[in-house]
Amino acid sequence: MNRRLQHELDEALAAVLGDMQQAVDRLAQVLEAERSALDASDSDALDQAGTRKQALMLQLEQLDAERQQLASEQPAVAAAAAAGWSRIVQRLQYCHLLNQRNGSVVSQRLNQTRRALAVLTGHAGENELYGRSGELRASLRSQVLAAV
Repeated sequence: MNRRLQHELDEALAAVLGDMQQAVDRLAQVLEAERSALDASDSDALDQAGTRKQALMLQLEQLDAERQQLASEQPAVAAAAAAGWSRIVQRLQYCHLLNQRNGSVVSQRLNQTRRALAVLTGHAGENELYGRSGELRASLRSQVLAAV
């Protein structure tokens, strides 16, 4: 391979890795914003964070496909960029932890909401909404809890 082509591949891979690093950094910021929205119970901010998170994940998938294509063209180029790729992987692992943390908060709140609904509908001991045969087990009507 001639030097000019080698240099172009090096630059292209460096640019892709730079774009990936920026996208991963933005993803971490979005995950932090998502946590803040969860803590504040701000549904609009939560929706915005979810939309941004999805767009960034799509962008990262596209950039990774491009990175893999460039790396397959010339393995020596990929080896030279290993340090940059390692930083991206570490940052992605951090984003994974942030996402798991946010998912845990959502799961806890969902369980709390389900328990509250079960108490309000008078089905506090039932965990399932449908029986084995698929029939609806819970009454969707409100029930009197106390009378004066």
